[in-house]
Amino acid sequence: MSNAYFQVKKPNNEPIIPYTSGSKEKAKLKAKLKELKGKEIEIPLIIGGKEVYTGNTSECIIPHNKNHVLGKYHMAGEKEVNMAIEAALAAKEQWEKMPWEHRASIFLKAAELLAGPWRDVINASTMLSQSKTVFQAEIDAACELIDFFRFNAYYMTQIYSEQPDSTVSSWNRMEYRPLEGFIFAVTPFNFTSIAANLPSAPAMVGNVVVWKPASSCVYSNYFTMKLLQEAGLPDGVINFIPGRGSMVGSITMENENLSGIHFTGSTAVFKSMWKTVGDNIDKYKYYPRIVGETGGKDFVFAHKSADINALRTALIRGAFEFQGQKCSAASRAYIPNSIWDELKENLIDKVSTIKMGDVEDFTNFMSAVIDQASFDKIKSYIDFAHDSEDAQIICGGKYDDSQGFFIEPTIIVADSPTFKTMEEEIFGPILTIYVYDDEKFEETLNICNTTSPYGLTGAVFAQDRNMIVHMKEKLRHAAGNFYINDKPTGAVVGQQPFGGGRASGTNDKAGSSLNLTRWMSPRSIKETFDPPTDYRYPFMDEE
Repeated sequence: MSNAYFQVKKPNNEPIIPYTSGSKEKAKLKAKLKELKGKEIEIPLIIGGKEVYTGNTSECIIPHNKNHVLGKYHMAGEKEVNMAIEAALAAKEQWEKMPWEHRASIFLKAAELLAGPWRDVINASTMLSQSKTVFQAEIDAACELIDFFRFNAYYMTQIYSEQPDSTVSSWNRMEYRPLEGFIFAVTPFNFTSIAANLPSAPAMVGNVVVWKPASSCVYSNYFTMKLLQEAGLPDGVINFIPGRGSMVGSITMENENLSGIHFTGSTAVFKSMWKTVGDNIDKYKYYPRIVGETGGKDFVFAHKSADINALRTALIRGAFEFQGQKCSAASRAYIPNSIWDELKENLIDKVSTIKMGDVEDFTNFMSAVIDQASFDKIKSYIDFAHDSEDAQIICGGKYDDSQGFFIEPTIIVADSPTFKTMEEEIFGPILTIYVYDDEKFEETLNICNTTSPYGLTGAVFAQDRNMIVHMKEKLRHAAGNFYINDKPTGAVVGQQPFGGGRASGTNDKAGSSLNLTRWMSPRSIKETFDPPTDYRYPFMDEE
C-alpha cells in the first residue's frame, strides 16, 4: 500500500503539429499512410484481452476511395456479447482495487505513446477510414485524445482530493468508488478521440467497460484499443466488440449488471436506449447512469455590427470542415439584410476556392462523407432545396459517389426560417442561411432560440458589446457551448468542456471533471474517536 498522497500535474494542451511542407513530420505521416494502404488487415474482437474471430465479417473501406478495402473486421454475436460482459465483470474486482495512481499511470502512458510513436498510426488510420484531412485528424485523433487521457487523470486526482469537513472528535472522509456492474460505451464515427474517451473515462476511475464502436470507423478504433493494451491496460477492463447495434445493444441492455451507458450518436438511438432502460428498470441491480451527447442543429446569429470577414471565415470553417460531420457544425445562419450583399459575394468567392478530394493530397480542405447512407441522406436535402420554390442554392449543390462519397460544400438561402434545412439535422456540408430584416432582429432572435429541439452549440457575431450581452441572454438555453465572434466548433479539452442540453444530450461536459463524477459512486465515512457509552443525552437530566 502507498503511504503518500500523489498528485498529477495539471497538463497543458498537446501542441498541434502543423505538418509544414518539407517537414519530417509530414514525411513520416505520408509514409505511414502508404504503409497502411498497402496492406489489408483482419480485425478481431478483443474480449478479456484475447483476440476473438467470429467468422461473421464486414469491410473497412476508404470513404474517398470506396473500392479500396483497408481490412475486414469480425462482428460480435450473442455469444461474444455475453463473453464480453462476463470478461468485464471478471476483471472488475482486481481493477477496482488497483491503487488509483496505477490506473492513472496507464492512461498517462497511453498519452505519451500517442504523442510519440503511435501518433502517425492513429492519425493515418483516422485519415483513411474517416476521410479526415491531416489537420482534422491531428486535432482529433492525436491532440484531443492525448488531452483526454492527461486531463482526465488530473481531474480524477482533483475529485479524490475533495473531502468534507471534520471535527475534533471525528474524522469525515469521502471515497469515490466506481459504479457496480459494467459500463456500456457506444461510440460515434466522427471523432476518434470521442470513441476512445467514452470507454476510457469510466475505466480510469475503476469501472469495467463493454465498448461497441461505430461500424464505419472500426479500423481507427481498433488501433486505439491496441494502444491502450500497449500502455498496460489489464485484460477485460475494456472489451472491444464491433457488431450490429441491434444485436450488441439489445443483449447488453437486458443484462441485470448494466450500471451505466456512455453514448455519442443520434438522438433517435439515444431515446430508444433510454426507453429500454426504463422498460428494464425492475431487472437491473442498479439504477444505470445514462450519459449521452446526441444531435445538433447549430446556429450562427449575426448582428448588423458583425465583422464580415470574421463571420465569413467562421461560416466556412464551421460548416465545411470535416464535411460538416460534426455534432457542433454550423448548419443554420441568421444574417441581417444590411450586411448580406457584401457577405454573400465574399462568401461565394471563398467557398468556390475550396479544394475537395483525397486526404493524401494535403492541399485539400475537404474530403468525402463517411458512407453511402450518409451520402444518400445529404443528397436528398440538396435535391429538396433544388426543387423548392422557397429556397435557392447559391453555391455548391453537386455530388458524386462514383469513386468516393463526395458532396460539394453547399450553401442554401431559405425564404423562411422554418424551411426544412433550417430545422432538421443533416450532418453534412450544407449551410442554410436565412436573411432577416434588421428591424426584425428581436423576432428573429426568438426564432433562432425556438426553431430547433437541440441545444448543442451556437455562435453570435457582433462588435456592439450591448448586443453581445443581449444575444447571450436571449439564447441562454439554445447552446451548451456558446461562442462569441467565433465558429461554433473546435471545443478544446480543459478549455471548453463540451456538451449540450435539450435534445442534444445530458450535458455532462466531456473534457471536464463533471463527466468523471458520473462514473463514481461516493461513500461517506465517519470515524468517531471517542464514541458515547450512554444512550442518554444531557437534556434528560432533571434537578
